[in-house]
Amino acid sequence: MTGNGWRGWEADPDAAFVRRFGKSAEELTDSKGKQGCPDIWELSNGGVAVVGRDLTDAYAGRLPEGVTVVHDERLVVIPHAMLVAAKTDIPDA
Repeated sequence: MTGNGWRGWEADPDAAFVRRFGKSAEELTDSKGKQGCPDIWELSNGGVAVVGRDLTDAYAGRLPEGVTVVHDERLVVIPHAMLVAAKTDIPDA
């Protein structure tokens, strides 16, 4: 266990961006030339960074059983096409 002890995993704020999983929003034509586009990146510690729309508040009252989003977490949403494009870059294990 790392961090404050009550969670089994803790994000490392010092991890660096290594490579994009899949294609950029521009390549998928989801960006329409604007800033603030979704993205998926592998980090130097093996973690994954996801840039998406913060819909934490919108989903707060209707999370599936067993799903929680605590004070320092956010529920983000990305386009389906972005995750499908990333599938070939994500290792099986």
